[in-house]
Amino acid sequence: MEWTAISGVPEIDEWARLVETGEVPACQEHALLMGYLRRVFETENVTVDAEKLARFMGYKDFFPFPFGPEEDFLTALWLCCYGENGLPRWPDLLCYVGRGFGKTALMTFWAFCLLSPANGIRQYDVDVCATTEEQAKLSFDDMWNMLESEPDYWESAFTWNKLEIYNRETRARFKYWSGNSGSKDGMRSGCVMFDEIHAYRDSASMEVFTGGLGKKDDPRRLFCTTDGDIRDGVLDEKKELAQAILCDGEPDNGLLPFICKLDSRAEIEDEAVWPKANPRLLMRPQLFDEYRREVAEWRRHPEKHTATPTKRFNLPEARTELPVASWEDLTACLAEVPDLRGVPCVVGIDFAKTTDMVSVCALWRVGDQFYARHHSWICAQSRDIPLIKAPIAQWATVDVVDAAEVDARVVADWIADLNIDSLVEAVALDDYRYALVKRELELIGFSADPPERTVRLVRPSDIMRAQ
Repeated sequence: MEWTAISGVPEIDEWARLVETGEVPACQEHALLMGYLRRVFETENVTVDAEKLARFMGYKDFFPFPFGPEEDFLTALWLCCYGENGLPRWPDLLCYVGRGFGKTALMTFWAFCLLSPANGIRQYDVDVCATTEEQAKLSFDDMWNMLESEPDYWESAFTWNKLEIYNRETRARFKYWSGNSGSKDGMRSGCVMFDEIHAYRDSASMEVFTGGLGKKDDPRRLFCTTDGDIRDGVLDEKKELAQAILCDGEPDNGLLPFICKLDSRAEIEDEAVWPKANPRLLMRPQLFDEYRREVAEWRRHPEKHTATPTKRFNLPEARTELPVASWEDLTACLAEVPDLRGVPCVVGIDFAKTTDMVSVCALWRVGDQFYARHHSWICAQSRDIPLIKAPIAQWATVDVVDAAEVDARVVADWIADLNIDSLVEAVALDDYRYALVKRELELIGFSADPPERTVRLVRPSDIMRAQ
């Protein structure tokens, strides 16, 4: 079957062709990205600023390294695509790549493009941020060194020092900030770039840098990173959002998720698929050799080289397991449960990942006592299954779903069965997977709309209640 272009733009279509035809190996999320982009270009009025893109491509000549087709692909989508409203179609980019990709140099190139007259916006400041000053300075220093290498050539277009780089024509500045930087209240950024977001435990320390976005036209955010050791932080939130966009069809809210990783630890044994995590391996033999050396060391002493799967292949270690209930709470579960047929109840749903697990809990109140009935579904392909030592099939009310993911329909079917004997007055869930689950609940008679409102969207801190 002949391959068909996605956009008609060579910089976008070439990388898409390589991925979709299998000429380059790609992880599941990367393959899904191409299908997602096809849907966007088919169903939305997306335009590409061809003149701007051509000028940006011309700037590559100033940089002392070759660019790969995946970098042209990202430049076109993130910096040159616009929606029907004239605003950037993807103002936010998650660039999740293995160590050695050259993300710092790519950030420098993008900053150069956005500072330039080709961007078309005066005083479009670019700020690069990281948790440490050393990390934040890397891309800034790359541009500083480029200007310093030929000062006579560049001095008509730029002024520069160790704190900022200034474009004379556009009056745009390039600066770096760390978590210890001073006040950011005066920032008027056009673009904020976050380097290594895996180091951020929460978004609060990032929001101080993005508070000035919107003062300039076409605000953008870049989240560029390998994986790391912090779990449930900013990076895990972004990865979960990427999964929701690519796997569940949830609205992207302007985020372009560019995911490069291996699909499993078993793939570390197959060199042919290593470019799934780092497309640069296709162009840099010396980087491939370094990967081989690190993998050999990891095989001999995996406990001493945990960074190899985490950083090189974006396969982080699972989090340490912690107790979630006291002994008193566990023994309370032995109390006799009365006949609850006909008694009203409410149901809560907790979706993790569709490829991980889903839990529901029905809650009854009889007098001053609460009674709960729980059920879970765990995906047979979940990475957590090998880490679970307990015989969960015997100990817990759980179904192992032998499929690529846990379908929201099985959750809705369980609630429909419960509703036969008990009156389910409301179902509550947070915004994660909300659209997906709400659709299935509506098919069995529930509604998120007034006056019934039997499907409730709640925050994690809310107390679930039926009214």
